[in-house]
Amino acid sequence: MEHSPGLLAVAAIACFFVGMSKGGLPSVGTLAVPILAMAIPPITAAALLLPIFVASDFVGLYLYRKEFSRRNLLILIPAALVGVGIGWLFSANLSSLFIGMLVGLVGVLFCANAWFGKRFRKAARPADVGRGLFWGVLTGLTSFVSHSGGPTFQMYVLPQRLSKMNFAGTATILFAIVNAAKIVPYWQMRQFENFDIPLALWLAVPAIAGTVVGLRLTMMIPDGIFFRLIEITLLGLSLKLVWDYLATAL
Repeated sequence: MEHSPGLLAVAAIACFFVGMSKGGLPSVGTLAVPILAMAIPPITAAALLLPIFVASDFVGLYLYRKEFSRRNLLILIPAALVGVGIGWLFSANLSSLFIGMLVGLVGVLFCANAWFGKRFRKAARPADVGRGLFWGVLTGLTSFVSHSGGPTFQMYVLPQRLSKMNFAGTATILFAIVNAAKIVPYWQMRQFENFDIPLALWLAVPAIAGTVVGLRLTMMIPDGIFFRLIEITLLGLSLKLVWDYLATAL
C-alpha cells in the first residue's frame, strides 16, 4: 500500500476518532471506517482498523480500570462473545447491510421513545439478564459483521441511567474484549492478508492520543449534555444504517 501524504492524513484522523471512542465517546469511533474508506477500499479499511481498535483498547482499559458497571459486564461479555461466534459461523451467509438496517430501525424507535415517550422518563431500568443477553448477542454480532455494535449496546444501557463515567467505562471494557475476540476469526477469514504493519504502527500514535482526549472530554461534559449527545449520535447512526441498506436495495 502506497503511503501517500493524503492517506496518512486521512488515516490519522480516522484513528484519532477510534481513540476518542475508547476514551469515553463510543459513537465517535463509527466514523473511522467511512473516513478511511475515502482513501482505501472499505474492506481494507475495516481490517486495518481492527488492530488499531485493539491497541487503543489497552489504553482505554487502563483509564477506566475503576469506572464500570460490573453487573452489566457479567451479562454482556458472555452474550457478546456468543454474538461474535454466530457472526463467524455464518459469516458467508450474513448480510451486514441487512443486519445494520434492522439495528437502525430499532435505534430510531428507541430515540423516539426516549424523547417523546412518558414511560422512558420514569425511574431507571435495572440491568436485567434477559434483555442483557439479547442485546449483548446483537452487540457482538453487529460488531463482527459491520463494526457497528455501539447502537445495540446503547439501547440496552442508556435506560439504566448510569453515570457518564460508568457508561463510558462499561462500553470501553466490553468492546475491548469483543475486538480481541474478533482477531482470530478475522485472521481465519484472511482479512489480514494485505495488512500493512508499518502503517498500523504509525496509526497507533493518533489512536492513543485520541483515547486520552476522549477521556478528558468525557470528564468535562456535563452528564445531561453527554447523554443527549449520545442519543443524538445514536439517531444519526441509526438513520445511516437504514439508508445504507435502502441505497443498495432500491
